[in-house]
Amino acid sequence: MPAYDADTVAALADQQVSWQDKALPPAFWGRTVAEVLAGKPRLSQLPTPLMTLSAPGLRHNVDTLASWCTRHGVELAPHGKTTMAPALWAMQLDAGAWAITLANGFQLGVARAYGVQRVLIANAVISPLQLRWIADELANDPSFEVLVWADSVRTVEQMEAARSAYVGADARPLDVLVEVGGIGGRTGARDLETALAVGDAIADASTLRLAGVAGYEGAIGHGVDEANLEEVRAYLRELATVHHRLRPKYDDDVVPVVSAGGSQYFEQVAKVLASEAGEGARVVLRSGAYIAHDDGLYRRVSPLGEHPRTDGEQLVPAMHGWMRITSQPEPGLAIFDGGRRDFPFDQDYPEPQLIRPRPDGSPILPATGMKVTNLNDQHGFLLFGDDQDVVIGDELRVGLSHPCTAFDKWGLIPVVDDPDAADPVIVDLVRTFF
Repeated sequence: MPAYDADTVAALADQQVSWQDKALPPAFWGRTVAEVLAGKPRLSQLPTPLMTLSAPGLRHNVDTLASWCTRHGVELAPHGKTTMAPALWAMQLDAGAWAITLANGFQLGVARAYGVQRVLIANAVISPLQLRWIADELANDPSFEVLVWADSVRTVEQMEAARSAYVGADARPLDVLVEVGGIGGRTGARDLETALAVGDAIADASTLRLAGVAGYEGAIGHGVDEANLEEVRAYLRELATVHHRLRPKYDDDVVPVVSAGGSQYFEQVAKVLASEAGEGARVVLRSGAYIAHDDGLYRRVSPLGEHPRTDGEQLVPAMHGWMRITSQPEPGLAIFDGGRRDFPFDQDYPEPQLIRPRPDGSPILPATGMKVTNLNDQHGFLLFGDDQDVVIGDELRVGLSHPCTAFDKWGLIPVVDDPDAADPVIVDLVRTFF
């Protein structure tokens, strides 16, 4: 079976754009995405503020991590909640991703609308309404697979109660992974005894099936120095211990999943857990932010960032912000037309990179030494030196930090052929669902 419904994904090009799409000007409203792209629009035809994606950057990052996973003997189920963009999920699945990871029932609904056939929900699902809907999806589509998490016996009991009251004895079981956590982390069983009790409860349930173990090391580590990396490895060894102790509980037809790995420590996950694949398990990373990378958090901490900790090509930033200078109320201070509703600010402020040419044909100007110091809802503050030439009307390109809080601000994101060009061509429009 295909990994997703290619026809439904392709049909995104038939959707009309409208006033609801803040990335596009009124001149394009009423046209389909395909019609807009047929005109080969340029970046200069779009309003600011604006976020764009880089076509070559996305392609590079997807291919880079896909090949890295192959070399290191692990599989990838990228966290789709980063982008919530079925077209980008399709790109990742086409590159060999084993599944798409999501966080809740709403996101699963988006995935099912686009025919995604295998989903890992990195969370507990205890809502009876959601559990019933998932049961219906499993019943109606024999090729659909979904795995959820549990970190307590009570969670298992609630899932079992909701399902057993709704499905028959011959219903397909719901696959559940035991979530292992760590002190100071997020969710997850905090000790071996609790984790094994959860595994026992899943194995004993009539409508559930024990399918492996999972966890999130990103909530454990807080840096990339050797002490923090060892803390992450210690946690991953605990995850492996739980898996080993649960082996007798797996059904004979189950290939147990051992899953960890965000975008910060995936090389540590492979280092500690990849050997489990040689012993009959499926080791699955869930990195999501890598597809866009960034000019902030992940540039600093990714194993394939500016200071690589593993083999392979470096990831490249594939998302940028664009804004226009609208005011110069004080010497050395400019105000631009983008703010918190447009660009991420939870990790780092946008990073000034270049100023697009003023008259056509003039060279691109570097934004060296300029600094974004604050964002309001719809305004941003840019400091610049006396020797720097900034005037009202200038258009500034910035690097962005943290993809997870960038994509959710844009329902339609233009993809450009070359973000470094004087006037890039728009080659795609990516629809998100948040």
